[in-house]
Amino acid sequence: MGKKGDATKAAIRNTALHLFIRKGFKDVTMKDICEAAGLSRGGLYMHYGSTGQIFADIINEIMSGLENDIAEKMENGQSATVILDELLERYQSEMLDRSGSLGLAFYEYYSSIPLSDDNAMLKQYYISKAMLCSLIKYGISKGEFWQVNINAVVDLLLFSYQGVRMLSSIMPLDDDTIPAGMIRQIREMLIK
Repeated sequence: MGKKGDATKAAIRNTALHLFIRKGFKDVTMKDICEAAGLSRGGLYMHYGSTGQIFADIINEIMSGLENDIAEKMENGQSATVILDELLERYQSEMLDRSGSLGLAFYEYYSSIPLSDDNAMLKQYYISKAMLCSLIKYGISKGEFWQVNINAVVDLLLFSYQGVRMLSSIMPLDDDTIPAGMIRQIREMLIK
């Protein structure tokens, strides 16, 4: 696909992202995306066959960007503590921000996919886990982090983070001390 096609796909993803944040995954149709993007149905279907394809590309783009950002910072020798703090700040912000979050859409999308050995959410979990394990190993090697059970700490972080995001999409979470306390505890487990 040429530059124009790539730009059109990026514009579609950006438009769809805002719709998914506002309406969730299940309530967004290809017609909604056509109207919001100012495209004909044929124009949209030339690039994407379904809302699921668009959403999967959005998630892959977000995850790749985060993974590349962290890898680049480690390659440049940046402080593991600084990288971790930036990541934890992002997680805390996402846990508190129901209105600007893909949390509901994320769960609707992944719950619509049949369970299989090729489960997309499981793949995302393994990508996130590998990224966080790499960061913690990096922090340990630089002497900034304690020796910890890396897998256990990463699972605690991921499942706590995702749990709060999921629950905050279905019940009010007006108490920001919950995410703040979780983040503080993760920091205390890791940072010397």
